[in-house]
Amino acid sequence: MPTFAIAPEQVGQRLDLFLTGQLAGFSRAHVQHLLVDGFVSVNGGPARASQRLRPGDQVQVELPPPVELAVAPEDIPLAIVYQDDDLLVINKPRGMVVHPAAGHHSGTLVNALLHHVRDLSGINGVLRPGIVHRLDRDTSGLLVVAKNDVAHQSLAAQLKDRRMTREYLALVHGCLEGEGVVEAPVGRHPVDRQRMAVVTGGKPALTRFRALAHYKGYTLLSLKLGTGRTHQIRVHMAHIGHPVACDPKYGGGSGLPLAGQFLHAASLSFDHPVSGERLVFNAPLPADLAAILAKMEDVRV
Repeated sequence: MPTFAIAPEQVGQRLDLFLTGQLAGFSRAHVQHLLVDGFVSVNGGPARASQRLRPGDQVQVELPPPVELAVAPEDIPLAIVYQDDDLLVINKPRGMVVHPAAGHHSGTLVNALLHHVRDLSGINGVLRPGIVHRLDRDTSGLLVVAKNDVAHQSLAAQLKDRRMTREYLALVHGCLEGEGVVEAPVGRHPVDRQRMAVVTGGKPALTRFRALAHYKGYTLLSLKLGTGRTHQIRVHMAHIGHPVACDPKYGGGSGLPLAGQFLHAASLSFDHPVSGERLVFNAPLPADLAAILAKMEDVRV
């Protein structure tokens, strides 16, 4: 049962807002359901969402076991870049959600994997079998999926200690020259809980970028993650005033004929979990993104 002590700067904060910041992956609505259902107590007594925290308070949360849903296999085409007995590498298309969630119970990468692959790691449960890392719905490109628990544990460890490297291509607003680093903590937005933001007390996050080409009003970047926070590239680029083009969530506007952010996971490398061989994979820009750049050639600066 997680127990949270109240830091001086948290005194006076609403309980539901406090818990939303403490429980990674929990929305404010989910936290409020926990409160209504009696899974939260303060100093051993009943708790209300609106109550204000006081010095010395102890907040206890009893997390109920997740309700696993059945996920049906679906005959959805997959671009399988590589496959062996331990893992497979997928080139995910734009618009595909990785795993079932609210509003997306079918048509996901997991639904497709269950049709195409006989065995997947069970570490992440029924809803995320084999999923080591994810890409946002409108981000295309490479991700690795584990077929067994040994492979999953190895790949997850490589992801955590940055032996797994991921390189992205992004078209961003404005002109960025040369190379640079954005190092700023990322956490849940204090008001809009569906967004992430650079916030004091967020998790450390580092993104390296390099300019590849310049267009009128835009720069094509190569980006490497030093950490793997949710929406990290999108948040960091918006933070420095160069949001990813067509990103509706972080201010990228819609000046181009594209639904969703211009962001592609172009390169992925890691050590094979069994043989130890270094594997390197590359995926070119999908046709719709490449077509946008081709039309912009005449206005290159």
